Amino acid sequence: MNQGIVVSKFGGSSMADATAMRRSAAIAHKQNSSIIVVSATYGTTNILVELSKMVTTATWENCKSTIQKIIDNHLSIASELEVPSQCTNDLDEMFKELTTLVRGMNLLKEATPKACDSLFSLGERMSSRLFSECLNQLRDDTEIECFDVRKVLRTNSQYGKAAPNFEEIKKLADQHLLDVKYAGRVFVTQGFIGKDANGATTTLGRGGSDYSAAILAYALGAEKLEIWTDVAGIATTDPRICPDTKPINVISFQEAAELATFGAKVLHPTTLLPAMWGDIPVFVGSSFEPEKEGTWIRKNPEERPLIRAMAVRKDQTLLTLKNPNMLHAHGFLFNVFKVFNNHEVSVDSITTSEISVSLTVDDSTLLNKNLIRDLEELGEVHVEEDLSLVSLIGNNINHTPGLASDIFNALGDINVRMICFGASKHNFCFLVNETMVPEAIGRLHKRFIG
Repeated sequence: MNQGIVVSKFGGSSMADATAMRRSAAIAHKQNSSIIVVSATYGTTNILVELSKMVTTATWENCKSTIQKIIDNHLSIASELEVPSQCTNDLDEMFKELTTLVRGMNLLKEATPKACDSLFSLGERMSSRLFSECLNQLRDDTEIECFDVRKVLRTNSQYGKAAPNFEEIKKLADQHLLDVKYAGRVFVTQGFIGKDANGATTTLGRGGSDYSAAILAYALGAEKLEIWTDVAGIATTDPRICPDTKPINVISFQEAAELATFGAKVLHPTTLLPAMWGDIPVFVGSSFEPEKEGTWIRKNPEERPLIRAMAVRKDQTLLTLKNPNMLHAHGFLFNVFKVFNNHEVSVDSITTSEISVSLTVDDSTLLNKNLIRDLEELGEVHVEEDLSLVSLIGNNINHTPGLASDIFNALGDINVRMICFGASKHNFCFLVNETMVPEAIGRLHKRFIG
C-alpha cells in the first residue's frame, strides 16, 4: 500500500452544476485527494443514451436540439465557474466531436455499440475538464492536471460493458501516473470509460465510475478510496421503504458486496472487488453533507452482527420449469442453463425440488419468446412477474439456529414465493410480491435491527 495516495470519486449529483462542483472541490481539497474520478454532470449520460436511441429514426433537427441541451448546460457551468479560454476551447472541441458523431450515426441510421461508447464517453470527458478548472481555482498551491483515463484504463473490446485488463492497467498506471506518487501532482480524470488494445473508446457499463475509481486505487496501491455521492453512507435499508433506517458506520467488504449485489444503490456491485484485492479501505460519504460520518468498508470490522442490513431488488421475474422426468436424471440442470446461456440471459437465484426448478431473472423483458420456447422443450414453464427479492445481509447466517424461524415469524401472513439460503453465510433472501415489500422490510427491520 502506498501511503498518502487518496482516490476520490464524485458522482453525477456531485457534478450537477457549478455550486455542486465547488462543494466537491472543497471536499477533495480537504481530503488531500491525489486522483479525483468524476462522473458526467447530472443527467448528461441519460441524454446521451436518449440520443443513441433516437439517432437512427429522428430528424437531424431533433438530434441537434438534444445536442444543444448538453452544450448549453456545460457552457452555463463554465460561465459560472469563470473558466479560462483554454477550457472553453477544449469544450468546443468536444462539442464538435459530439455533433460529428451524432451526425454520422444519423446519416448511417446506425448506432453501433462501438460508436455509442465513443458518444457516451463525452459526458465524463466534459465534466472532468470543468472540474479540473474548478479545483485549480481552489488549489493554487498544487498542479492540477485533467488526465485522460484512457491512457491507463485498458479493457477488452466488449463495447458497452468492457472488462478491465488489470495487469496492463497496473503497468500503464506506473508509467503515466508516477507524479501522483512522487511529485504531488493532482489528477482529475474520468470514470466509466477506457480504451481497448486497438485504441477504441470503451465503457464499463452504467455505474462504472465507482468501478473505475476502485481499479485506479488498486493499480496504485492507494491508502484509501472515497466514494462521494448524494447520500451520507450506507444505511440499514432503503429509507424510502422503511423510515426507521439507521446509518452504518463500519461494514465488511463481504457484507457491502452482498448489499450492492442484492439491490442497494449506493455502490455499484463490481466496485469492491479491486478494493478487496488490495485491502484498501473504502469510505462512502455525502458531498452534500460531508460533515456526517458516512460509512467505512473494511476487511475486518470489530462488530459483526447477525443481521447488518436489508436490501431489495425490484422487478424480479420467477420462472418455474416442471418435468417429472428430471427426478434422478442427470444433465437436466445443464440443459436448462444452456438455454439461458444461448440467449445470454443471467440467472440470479435458483431453487430445485424433485421434479421442478425455480429461478429468477432481473427483468421480464429478457424472457423473450424464443427463450421460453426452448425451455418448453424441457418441460412445463410458468412465469410470475411483479416480484421483489428481499435480502437480509449479515454474518454467520447459515450457521445460526432458529434464524429462519425468527424471519418467518416476523413476516407473519406475508406470502413468500421462493427462498435462497445456505449458499452464503452473509445472506438470506426470498421473493415476495412487490406490493408487500414495505410491510416485509418494516417487520424485519423492527425485529432484527430496530
